[in-house]
Amino acid sequence: MNTWYADLNKPPLTPPNWVFSPVWIVLYVMIAVAIFLYYRSPDKRQVALTSALLALHLAANFAWTYLFFGLRSPALALADIVVLDVTLVLLIVRFWRASPPAGALLIPYLLWVLFATYLNIGIFSLN
Repeated sequence: MNTWYADLNKPPLTPPNWVFSPVWIVLYVMIAVAIFLYYRSPDKRQVALTSALLALHLAANFAWTYLFFGLRSPALALADIVVLDVTLVLLIVRFWRASPPAGALLIPYLLWVLFATYLNIGIFSLN
């Protein structure tokens, strides 16, 4: 993480920097397995809509780092993470309908993104 982040005021419960990489590695593996299970399921409906939602979600996921760290804008990152929250809930519902294990695999990711939303709101409001 860069020095800009180190100098920010952070909310309570902010984990140490070393926590983020291992958590994201595990989550990305779970996301990949969930996506695999969804597309492998014979019960999936509206695949084009779900795929578009997934593309929007993944774009927002990758954009967050640039908005927060690259542009140093907790405000833009907060707007982006709200998109992440909403699209992830919609994806969990769609994945669950097609394959309950696929939907279940996204729940830890949702918990982490909601925690990240809390952190983002805290940093935005404290700085």
